[in-house]
Amino acid sequence: MNERLEAMRNRVRNREQRKWRLQSVPDIIPECEVENLSWTMRAARLTRRQCEAEFPVIEPDQKIAFTRTVPGIAPLYLPEEWEAFFAGRSRHESGPISNICADWGMVLSQGLSGRKAAAEKSLRSHEHDRDAVEFLTAAIETMDAVLDLAARYEKEAERIGRMDLAIVLSRVPAFSARNFHEALQSLRLLHAAVWMSGNYHVGLGRFDQYMWPYLRNDLQSGALSLPKAEELLAEFFISLNRDSDLYPGVQQGDNGQSLMLGGVTRQGKNAVNELTHIVLRVARDVAMIDPKINLRINADTDKNLLMTAARLTQIGLGFPQYSNDDVIIPALTAMGYDLKDARDYTVAACWEFIIPGKGMEVVNIGAVSFPLAAHEAIVDGLTENDRNFENIMDRVERNIDRQIEQLARGKRDLLLPPAPFYSVLMTGCLEQGRDISQGAAYNNYGIHGAACSSAADALINVKKFVFEDKCLSSQRLLNALETDFKGFEDVRQLLATGQKVGCNDEAVDSILTRLFSYMADACDRQGDNSRGGRFRPGSGSAMYYLWLARDCGDTQDRIVGATADGRRKESMFAANLAPSPGAQVRGPISVLQSFAKIDYHRICNGGPITMELSQTIFSDDDALEKVALFIRTFAQLGCQQLQLNTLNPETLKDALEHPENHKNLIVRVWGWSGYFCELSPEYQEQIISRHTYAMN
Repeated sequence: MNERLEAMRNRVRNREQRKWRLQSVPDIIPECEVENLSWTMRAARLTRRQCEAEFPVIEPDQKIAFTRTVPGIAPLYLPEEWEAFFAGRSRHESGPISNICADWGMVLSQGLSGRKAAAEKSLRSHEHDRDAVEFLTAAIETMDAVLDLAARYEKEAERIGRMDLAIVLSRVPAFSARNFHEALQSLRLLHAAVWMSGNYHVGLGRFDQYMWPYLRNDLQSGALSLPKAEELLAEFFISLNRDSDLYPGVQQGDNGQSLMLGGVTRQGKNAVNELTHIVLRVARDVAMIDPKINLRINADTDKNLLMTAARLTQIGLGFPQYSNDDVIIPALTAMGYDLKDARDYTVAACWEFIIPGKGMEVVNIGAVSFPLAAHEAIVDGLTENDRNFENIMDRVERNIDRQIEQLARGKRDLLLPPAPFYSVLMTGCLEQGRDISQGAAYNNYGIHGAACSSAADALINVKKFVFEDKCLSSQRLLNALETDFKGFEDVRQLLATGQKVGCNDEAVDSILTRLFSYMADACDRQGDNSRGGRFRPGSGSAMYYLWLARDCGDTQDRIVGATADGRRKESMFAANLAPSPGAQVRGPISVLQSFAKIDYHRICNGGPITMELSQTIFSDDDALEKVALFIRTFAQLGCQQLQLNTLNPETLKDALEHPENHKNLIVRVWGWSGYFCELSPEYQEQIISRHTYAMN
């Protein structure tokens, strides 16, 4: 990070780019009504008008240009018309397609001129297919709009005497990128155009795979030195943060700008290259919330790479998140993915596995509340005097099945709006004359399995204290839960002493694995999702660790009060795979051992083991080596995903008192990182309360 980049980062962090923003978004509804445009053509008109409304901003020190000036996305319909579209149909989140990943390598190599040629060729072959003609016409309109925007940036660069940048913009994104600089500039514009088209949580895919050929050629030819390459990459990363406050999400920072590194090629060979290491180093230097870094590893990953990754973890961004190829690739093939596609996986906004260019997956249609399934089984079973614990578990299985059926039923009539520009960037859409909203090679739905530890801990308490030791009567436990333990503190203390997930305790861990087995069975029973896909169970929680505990989301029917693990009403659950809040565990290895027992071949929607490490761990290279070996142990044990966060609770508490001193303090929230002082109080509270591990 040189002086130029430091100044640029500070401007972005201080949100100085807001001075360029317009006061309003284009009003496209009147012209759409006059021209009687279809939904597909309105989507194309949106891209066109959003691009036209942008005015070029090139700051004197920029080498990668683009700053959004339009402060939002124009609506396509009046509110009542928009709602009418979904009458009798279900809508995913706010409606537009999100959480998928383009085939960036294909687009960078072809340029929009190549994609436009593909659309025109397809148009000729589909001339008698009215729907295909409409889609392809819309797709061409969006490409022309983005090309016009790039041309205006080129003219602006010429006007201010930046001929170096004008030359780059004269090439991309119109034509194939010739070098690393052009590839970064092209990606910046294309990626931004997807957001400007109304889509969101736009992933960046396997960045070190599609970008490496450009950088490798530059380094080999001497056209670019390694320091200059790192400088360009750093600027690209900073640019991804320039408009992030305009991106929708549950909290600021929840925007899905995730990229993947490492892993294997489609042919199964080691895909790690020099850019893999460079990205990890540059992300550490830039130290901003975007892009979110993910790293694919296996049991044999080189220790030097893991050390480089540990140095990134050290600074507290919550990066990288690790995905274990040894587990994930076989799981995806078992789910029906082609082997070469499975090897090419990346992640969606948080952790869910998707295939770049080939996936129209809806990776989060909701979450199973494991605590509710357990709580209802416990209350009903004890009230009706179930004779043994297995009867309770039978009830749990039925409750999970009922929740899955409810979630599945709610999305079988899902309606996805057309996305002509996003379709340009996907594999085969133009060639087939088919919008991505109509489906792709993979169309699965993902369901999260939330707060599993609390449910397993509650169930083992009932098994041991009520059925085996008989030291707690059914009625007394029911009374304690009903009153949120008021007047029953002794019961709560007893429950807190029970066996806990995270201690490598076979009794409670076997219940944990049964919960996920029930979930997988229930998903299998649902069969086809009506879009040619299946329901994929996962082990992540997303925001549901809060939404299933408090009335602040769309999960009122699954909120649970006090639970038999000793948790009080409205106390939040653990995020993703983690011990229950307050649980005493043996250490980080025992946590891995507990969660390694889950059958990830069936639980393949993703969801990381989430651990907070003390900053004191990262004291020297020997300590970093221990962290690297710990990451390798995660893979060797057969776990699926891991995210390591570095926390100092005292720093977080001081940030609550003096936010002005900690505006750049970054924390991992669930599958993304954000600035601690910009989070809502409930999320700050949960982060402070998380486990912090030492590593001996």
